[in-house]
Amino acid sequence: MLVDNITIIVHAGRGGNGAATLKPFKGGPDGGRGGNGGNIYIVGSANVNDLRQFRYKKKIVAGNGGNGARQNMFGRKAEDVIIQVPLGTRVSEAATNDAREVTDDVPFCIARGGIGGRGNAAFKSPTNQTPRTAEQGQPGEEKELLLELRLIAEIGLVGLPNAGKSSLLTVLTNARPAVAAYPFTTLDPTIGMLDTHPIADIPGLIEGASKGKGLGLDFLRHIEKTQILLHCVDATIADPRGAYETIRNEFSKFNPQLLTKPEYIVLTKTDLVGPAAITALRKLFKQKKIFTCSVYDEKAVASLKKNILKLL
Repeated sequence: MLVDNITIIVHAGRGGNGAATLKPFKGGPDGGRGGNGGNIYIVGSANVNDLRQFRYKKKIVAGNGGNGARQNMFGRKAEDVIIQVPLGTRVSEAATNDAREVTDDVPFCIARGGIGGRGNAAFKSPTNQTPRTAEQGQPGEEKELLLELRLIAEIGLVGLPNAGKSSLLTVLTNARPAVAAYPFTTLDPTIGMLDTHPIADIPGLIEGASKGKGLGLDFLRHIEKTQILLHCVDATIADPRGAYETIRNEFSKFNPQLLTKPEYIVLTKTDLVGPAAITALRKLFKQKKIFTCSVYDEKAVASLKKNILKLL
């Protein structure tokens, strides 16, 4: 699934406590300092395509620093946490509205860990040779972040529910969307890569989607961000032209600019109909550029891949 905006909490680690210990026999202070808490960094990665990792993990927590110990031993510094996000992700802090777009693979610190507390050895003075107090470690920063992935895909697969979009994405790319013979199997956009080009399987739209019906407005917004539309039409249904027009009408009501996007029709499930039916369908959509494809026909899939790359 493709989640293109999500809110998470990041909590850097707490600093370790300083130790308040005394040397044996001599009695002088020898408590060491606590280690610093772990920082949290964000870095862009070309190997990450979406924000799905945060769908069920909404809080990222770094470890706490170790406590100081006797013999002036410092506590262990906690390991830092590095969060990988897709390049182009916008990171906004809820409290300040400060925002930054991730454009490279250079990590930046989004939440700093707390500083470790000083041990009692640090407080020894001419007037206090045996201090018995030490500092507590400081808390790490906690922030609420909004992550927004603005560019979803170059190509959007659109069409009515059960038009074969998920199956098509599976054979075109390395994506593994849920596939089943009933509507609304896909509840979130799924993204896959055809060579270096991201393709999004937009969940099936229905009549009334522009008013929020069915899976609604969120997925029409996904379509706005794509460059090319592949309109999947099930070759086996009774009214393929009506199915096509249903989606186009919703585009018009939501944002007429969607009608100006480059659009190509892909007749799916063509293994289930004969040559005469395909010829009739071509005539039905004679003003459109048409591709035919069955996910069970390797030659047809290879041809479609080649044609998509030409379009790009």
